[in-house]
Amino acid sequence: MNENDIKRISRLTAILTQLQTKRLLTATELAGKFAVSSRTIYRDIRALEQAGVPILTHEGQGYSLMEGYKIPPVMFSENEANALITVEQLVVKNRDSSLIKEYQQAIDKIKAVLRYSTREKTELLSKRVAVSPAISGINTSNSLMLIQNALTNFQVINITYQSEDINKKTERLIEPFALYYSLQENWTLIAYCRLRKDYRMFRLDRMLKIHQTELKFNPHTLTLQDYLAEKEKKFNTPDTPLS
Repeated sequence: MNENDIKRISRLTAILTQLQTKRLLTATELAGKFAVSSRTIYRDIRALEQAGVPILTHEGQGYSLMEGYKIPPVMFSENEANALITVEQLVVKNRDSSLIKEYQQAIDKIKAVLRYSTREKTELLSKRVAVSPAISGINTSNSLMLIQNALTNFQVINITYQSEDINKKTERLIEPFALYYSLQENWTLIAYCRLRKDYRMFRLDRMLKIHQTELKFNPHTLTLQDYLAEKEKKFNTPDTPLS
């Protein structure tokens, strides 16, 4: 097996991983990611199909894996495992306890599929990475996972929100749009507020009550980049919480 064969096998495996990660991928996207021509990607897709992988071709849109098809767990390289372990040290310092719990459970599953030698090295690395104590590890919210689910399922959430004036509280129905985080502050939810009939930024630590409703909303056409650009233009900083 020559070097070109090895590169192709590696690329075919990576294409499979990408197809399992995303719902739809175009040949142009894959060609750009792997620095090859679109014609090469077409040949790779045909090779995977001939190997029995059920790849669906959506005319004018791209490729996807057949619903329900799963590939065996992919082994992480040492560098990939080290990157995840390093990020873990940052995650445990974030302000939302639900994120910490879910991330650590995910990391445990990843460690379970690592080669023994790699697992030993990641355990050593986890003991040799520290985050500055200047970054507080105090948890101020526990609702990030609920909000993420509402955001991706286009479900309205009901919150009781406390403004900067601690004596002022309002109950609102909001449509989750995006999440913003600053190490100096807290998780902030950007959402369309049905009370104010406009987009607002809500700090999670000021949400006194929160629950996911059965109400649905249409996906927002505004992009996060456009929203932040407009915020920066107006207030000179994109993370000024509004209520």
